[in-house]
Order: sequence, then C-alpha cells, then structure tokens
Amino acid sequence: MSLYKQVKQTFISEYKNKSDQLKERIIKWNTESPVIKINNPTNIARARELGYKAKEGIIVVRVKIRKGKRKRQQADSGRKPSKSGRFFSMQKSLQSISEERAAKKFSNYEVLNSYYVGQTGMEKFYEVILMDRNNPVLINDKIYSNIISQKNRVSRGLTSSGKKHRGLRA
Repeated sequence: MSLYKQVKQTFISEYKNKSDQLKERIIKWNTESPVIKINNPTNIARARELGYKAKEGIIVVRVKIRKGKRKRQQADSGRKPSKSGRFFSMQKSLQSISEERAAKKFSNYEVLNSYYVGQTGMEKFYEVILMDRNNPVLINDKIYSNIISQKNRVSRGLTSSGKKHRGLRA
C-alpha cells in the first residue's frame, strides 16, 4: 500500500471514529480567525489529489464558515405574508462560499481548489489551495500557468465546487 493511500485511510478513520486528536485540532481552530494561512495542508493526500505541490507561490488557507441557512430581517410592512420568510438557503455550497472568502482576503492569489477538513455543531472548516498570480516559478510552470491566467476564477464559478453549484457536473 502506498504512503498517500495510508494517509488517506488514516484521515477517514479519524473522521469516522472522531478521534481525540481531531477534536483537539477543531477546538483550536474554533478560537482562530475565520480565514488563516497555514504552513502545511492538514490532509496532504487530499491536497495532492487536488493539485497542491510544495512550491514557491502556493499557499494553503483554512476557512471557518458558519453552517445552516441564512437569516433575513423581518419585513416591517408592505409585503404579502407569503414573502415574509426569514430563512433561505444559499444557491451555492458552503465550500464555494469559503473559496470566495479566501480569495477576497488574499486578493493577489488565485484559487486552485479546496477540500473539507472538519466541523463543529455551528461551523465547517475547509482548506483552500491558493496560487500567487505574479510568482515567476508558477508563471513558467506548464500546469499552473493556465490556471493563473484565469482572473477571478472563483467568483466566476470555475473551481470544482463552483462548477458543481452551476450544474456542470452532469
């Protein structure tokens, strides 16, 4: 069995069994800011599947996002009762919203992809892989230069989760 396959199975068993190490990690993440740059991906096997390489100009960001539907203010007057609903689900997934938040905070970076890393009762955590648009190492790379040239790809729904909520995955 290869190393990455073992790492992948370890993470799956951690999530299923809700290990103490995972619980401690999530408690620590809950106290941190919503969008934070991290040194290494938590799940290296999943990050490598999605295109991560430990190269200059590629960073990983952990995003904390609140679960559930979004609450709208109560309408005061002038509306039909049928239009006075307060809880509406978003048209996008929480994953694509977290990608957008990471792209907004790190504006000179382009989103490559993202993946789920954990959740509490109120929040979900995603790790987003970002690439520097102006880095010469990535500009000269055949694989990454194509992706970097697509400006604001996350807001146009060109990432994997963006294509999913646009209905382009059959």
